[in-house]
Amino acid sequence: MKVHLSLETGYGSISFFTSILHNVFLLYHVDIFVSVYKIDKMSFWLGETVFLLWNSLNDPLFGWISDQSYLNSNSCTHNVVEKRLKALQNNGPLLALTFLGFWLGWAYPWLQFVLCLCLYDGFLTMVDLHHSALLADLAVSSETRTKLNSRCSFFAMLGSLSVFVSYMLWHKEDLTNFRIFCLILSVISVMGFIIVCKKLRHIHAARQKQFLEGPEMKESLEGHEAAIGSSTTLVKYIKQIFSHKNFMWFAAMNLVQVFHCHFNSNFFPLFLENLLGDAVSPTVTSFLLGLSFVAPHINNLYFLYLCRKWGVYFVIRMLFGVKLLMAVFMLIVGPGNLVFLCIFIASNRVFTEGTCKLLSLVISDLVDEDYMLHNRKQAVSALIFGTAALLSKPGQTFAPLIGTWVLALQTGHDIFQSGHETGSVKAAFDGMSTEQWVNHRLGCFHLLVYVSVVCAGLQLLFWQRFTLRGANLVRVKTARRGQDHSHV
Repeated sequence: MKVHLSLETGYGSISFFTSILHNVFLLYHVDIFVSVYKIDKMSFWLGETVFLLWNSLNDPLFGWISDQSYLNSNSCTHNVVEKRLKALQNNGPLLALTFLGFWLGWAYPWLQFVLCLCLYDGFLTMVDLHHSALLADLAVSSETRTKLNSRCSFFAMLGSLSVFVSYMLWHKEDLTNFRIFCLILSVISVMGFIIVCKKLRHIHAARQKQFLEGPEMKESLEGHEAAIGSSTTLVKYIKQIFSHKNFMWFAAMNLVQVFHCHFNSNFFPLFLENLLGDAVSPTVTSFLLGLSFVAPHINNLYFLYLCRKWGVYFVIRMLFGVKLLMAVFMLIVGPGNLVFLCIFIASNRVFTEGTCKLLSLVISDLVDEDYMLHNRKQAVSALIFGTAALLSKPGQTFAPLIGTWVLALQTGHDIFQSGHETGSVKAAFDGMSTEQWVNHRLGCFHLLVYVSVVCAGLQLLFWQRFTLRGANLVRVKTARRGQDHSHV
């Protein structure tokens, strides 16, 4: 059976094969080590510290390995795209295999925790880095990039449906069905990466062959190959990045964004169990959980339409403002109104994740600005994406560390010391007085709301200093189109 696949659909479908795994990882990897494998606090903190170092360094390391040659050469863009697709075809299946390592206890908890996190994040970094870099390499115009991003949102939305099933199968006392489900997800992901990436390479090669046979393109490439590119060392590149003001303001904003996204993912089950508890049915809880993963992708389709109309900068600023207003409103209403509380718990994650889906467009614009500022012969998109992660991805590690610390301060509940049969994430309410239960619930509520207020306030402050927008962005796009030889 012959599979017909467009370049745009294939690019978007890679998000499906990643998201069906990563959403499950985000939701359960902390809970399974704390509640099932009973990892101790010291091992958890040490493991997260090792993960912080690896998680921060592997993005720029892999980006440098991938794009270092382009800093000193005049490689054509079609070779860059082929290289990225081949990397996705090789690393995607390995990501799916390392995903399975979390759900079976095969070593000491501290050892398994470190190895699983580092291996999984290494292959996830390779996949995300090359997939995101393709967005900047395949197109220059904002309109084309938003269309490609829309395909990613659609397929990521389909991939998020795995959350609905995983929540129904997640039982700490018996993980058999959950483990079988994770195995099925891995098989789907492995086959998907292999088939789709192989097909995309054929499609791209055919398009490039047709495009490069044109006489005008041959003359353009001959002139391009005759040009002499200047050498850029690692030290020089670092100086260039730190002098790139828009990049640094974006990295500061994105550090907060990554922290808030992972904070919401790691502690979403805690908020559901401690704030809503038995007040809502398991069906409603499952619906809220699934909605929080699916809705950002549905909203993103509309957000991308707004981006084409008003620009990415305006839409992201609007989302920060909405997140801040909702948190302040919830703080005024208090935790007693369950309807507003349900809406806020779900929408807080929806708007935060919705912002994350737009940031690849901003980094792609920063790739264009870097290309023009430093007069590069070839855009180093993977290196820019990797450097952005170096400065912002530590928020992924800070989220569970700061979250568990603040939770203990606010509620007195240490998730590592609870041996209650319902799991260590949920406090043992049976031994609490009414006053203790109210104070515990109020502490969880404050943790949820205060984090949203602080994050939104900082992001609005940083984002106001970002100037790659409006007429400035148009000038960068126009300048790159005049020098670039890329073609979709």
